Amino acid sequence: GFIIMSILSIYEDELFSKSDAIKLLSEQDIELKEDFELINNESMSGIGDYYHTFTLRISDSDRERIINEIVSAKDFNQNIQTVGYFSDMDDYYNGPRRIKYYETENQYIKELFEPQGKGYAPIYRKIEIDKNDNILIFEDIDD
Repeated sequence: GFIIMSILSIYEDELFSKSDAIKLLSEQDIELKEDFELINNESMSGIGDYYHTFTLRISDSDRERIINEIVSAKDFNQNIQTVGYFSDMDDYYNGPRRIKYYETENQYIKELFEPQGKGYAPIYRKIEIDKNDNILIFEDIDD
């Protein structure tokens, strides 16, 4: 069992598939209706930290639909430079699930922050859509 787990963790990035990307995106209510290309996938972990990102080349219609979902959200913010969830550290562990929709100079962004309770890392995921290309970037940060 230990050997199998070691091999799986070593080759985790190579074993990541399109269906894995679809599952992670669907957890944030992002659906790709057309075929896409997995351009890059990386994950890193250390003691108490985990970071996973992947980059997809998506279709024009999926890109436009996702951008429309972001900009039509009731709490969409334009031209945000910095966004922080951690102004109240009590909310870091026990607060409500939060989703932010905003745009920066180069991207449209949907962020999810969901506390998991005291002593557990919150779920923090970001989906970025490039303003000039059909690129979607997914980030999952646990620390």
